[in-house]
Amino acid sequence: MAPAAAKEIWAVGRRKTSVARVKIKEGSGKITVNHKDIKEYLQNRKSIIDEAIRPLTLLNVTDKYDLNLNVSGGGITGQVGAIRHALARAICRIKPEFRPAVKKEGFLTRDPRMVERKKYGLHKARRGTQFSKR
Repeated sequence: MAPAAAKEIWAVGRRKTSVARVKIKEGSGKITVNHKDIKEYLQNRKSIIDEAIRPLTLLNVTDKYDLNLNVSGGGITGQVGAIRHALARAICRIKPEFRPAVKKEGFLTRDPRMVERKKYGLHKARRGTQFSKR
């Protein structure tokens, strides 16, 4: 009889206008983002990659799980924040005892800061026209 399939956990992370969906399962530490290796997707920038997988490095489980990420929207910074948020949520669903350490670092909090929309009659979101006396 074949061994039981490794259980997969799904989680969603968000930051600004970016959304990251992660499928996490036990494995060897392979990380795929939008069908590419994470180093290829994030242009091999070590600091950005380290920030994205910080929840895993905090708990020393980088080589225990395979990650399959689907990221959309925003720029690189927003996407990295969304990946970090998704990984933190997924790790907490796999092992609830990881939750206090991840929560203490602030990885479970969604960063709500977004660009404010431009309003009618203004130059930018809040910038009005310049006053001219004459």
